[in-house]
Amino acid sequence: MIEDNIKTLRRIARVTSNNDDPQEEEKIWCVIAGNVEFIDDVAYKAISSNHLVKILFREHAILKENKVNKKFDFIMLYGVIEKIDEFGLFCKENGGAFIRISPIYLKEEKNLMVFVAPDNIIKQTVKEIEKAKIPFAILLESQTNRYIDVELDSSIKLPNFIKSALKPIYSASDVVLTTVLISVENDEDIFKLQSIATSNKIFVIDFKDFKMEANQ
Repeated sequence: MIEDNIKTLRRIARVTSNNDDPQEEEKIWCVIAGNVEFIDDVAYKAISSNHLVKILFREHAILKENKVNKKFDFIMLYGVIEKIDEFGLFCKENGGAFIRISPIYLKEEKNLMVFVAPDNIIKQTVKEIEKAKIPFAILLESQTNRYIDVELDSSIKLPNFIKSALKPIYSASDVVLTTVLISVENDEDIFKLQSIATSNKIFVIDFKDFKMEANQ
C-alpha cells in the first residue's frame, strides 16, 4: 500500500514538472501527408496546440500524369512527444500517412531523408535506386488509406457535362500516397539518389535542414 502511494506521488511529480515547463519535455518530428482538407485540419490542430507543436513547413503538391492532376499536401511538425503522438492517432482515424521521427534516428542513422509521393512512384524509384547500387535503407513507411484528390487537367477541352460525367471515374482511382524515411549510407551518393527521386517527381525532405531543431 505504501509502495503504491509512493509510485502515485512520483507520477504526479513528473506530470507537474512537465506542465511547469513544456520546454523540458522531449520533442520529436513527424511528417503527415493526405488530401488538402485533411492537412488543413492537421495545421489547425498544430496552431491551436499552445506552442507545443511547431509547423516547420507545409507543401501543396500537384502531380500531372496522363492528363490527370493528383493533388495532395504534406506537412512537417516538431513538438512535444505526447502531442505528436496525438497527431499519429488522428492520422490513423482519418486515413492520413504519418511517420514519427525521434532524435535517436539523427544520432544513429546517416543522411536522413523523407520521400513523399504516390505509392507506385515510390516503388518504381526504390527499384531504380537499388539498380544504381546505392546503399540505402527504408527505416519507416506509412500510407494513406483514403484517396487523394484527382481531377482532369485544365488543358483538356471537354464540355462541362462530360467532365461531370467522368469525375466519379477518375476520382475513384486507387491513388495511395506513401511517406518513407530513408537513410543513405555514403555521403557521395546523396546527390545521385536525390536526382533519381526528383526526376520521378518525388518530394524530398533532407533532414540536414532540420538538425538544428533537435537542440531547441
